[in-house]
Amino acid sequence: MDSLTADHRVHRLVAPLVDPATYRAWTFFVAALPLGTVGFSWALVALGLGVASSFTLLGIPIVAVSVVGARWIARLARPLARWGLGAKLAEPAPLVHEPGLLGWMKAALTDSVGWRGLLYLVLMFPVGLVLSVLALTIAATAVLTPVLLVAPWVIRWIAVPMRWLAERLLAPLTLSERAARLRAGRQQVVDTAAGERRRIERDLHDGAQARLVALAMDLGMAKEKLATGRDPEHVEALVTTAHDEVKLALQELRELARGIHPAVLTDLGLDAALSAVAARCTVPVTMNVSVPVRPAPGIEQIAYFCVSELLVNVSRHSSASAASVDVLRTDGLLTIAVRDDGIGGARVWSGTGLSGLAERVEAVDGRFLVDSPMGGPTLVTVELPCGS
Repeated sequence: MDSLTADHRVHRLVAPLVDPATYRAWTFFVAALPLGTVGFSWALVALGLGVASSFTLLGIPIVAVSVVGARWIARLARPLARWGLGAKLAEPAPLVHEPGLLGWMKAALTDSVGWRGLLYLVLMFPVGLVLSVLALTIAATAVLTPVLLVAPWVIRWIAVPMRWLAERLLAPLTLSERAARLRAGRQQVVDTAAGERRRIERDLHDGAQARLVALAMDLGMAKEKLATGRDPEHVEALVTTAHDEVKLALQELRELARGIHPAVLTDLGLDAALSAVAARCTVPVTMNVSVPVRPAPGIEQIAYFCVSELLVNVSRHSSASAASVDVLRTDGLLTIAVRDDGIGGARVWSGTGLSGLAERVEAVDGRFLVDSPMGGPTLVTVELPCGS
């Protein structure tokens, strides 16, 4: 038993020396200096120039440029932290802004991802300087010396706070921001549901209800004619009109029910429901659905309406000749990718259909990404959590 315990202790002591994670962290420390130098230089020049000229109107766009630039530089730091430190970092959504220069500046100046990325890059200069010197010193002194056994533990120990820093400053959202967004998303869902209820009431009042009232009047007149036995031709015409009104009312009720929740989605799932949506699209659509296990009904409904709205946009606005829809469920995530070869230029602006879809997706802690350069093509990606 004592020999086994001793072997276990030796194994624990030597394990970091042969663990690839140790050398990835060491590589991160070496790379931290050039990355920090670039980030600090950008912050010093761009942000410093913007602050120095803040007394003029030119300072505001310079500060906005410095924040957006930091966001782009942080795109290099994020995969490095994932690879070198094992940090759990998702890619943030693209910067969404309203039309015009003022809309872009407003979005940039209030972009928490850009500001946190700027802070991370500034901190990485002094931290990177210390870490790089430490990593190179360890490499120079550890070979064939007792430091060889201590060095991996030092590297692993320092990697812990560095991973914590990266996950706090490079993550798309902090916990408080995520909670605030979820609260806003849930409120948006409540408002959307209230608006949908009012729409249904309006559609019923203006459509099916009006037709049913006309039907009741026609049948009442026909009943009076039949009671008196006069004008049988008029009675026949009234009954024919009432019959037509019934068919139209039934059609409007079916369309209204389809807008609330399509029966084919409930009965047959996403594959059949989305195939029906693609068949109604005026642009040829290639459909690929791989959902071996059906998600929750709420997630399934959001996926259905996202694809429906996106294909309507393809038909109306894209001038595309072909489109494709890929739906895949893996590792508790339902991913939807809608592509078209149209003219591009789609943007998630407040008040647009895409904005409504983005709010609906974010309300369930999902992601809604739009990549649509001018001239096309357009790719809209929707990620919905659906459990493992």
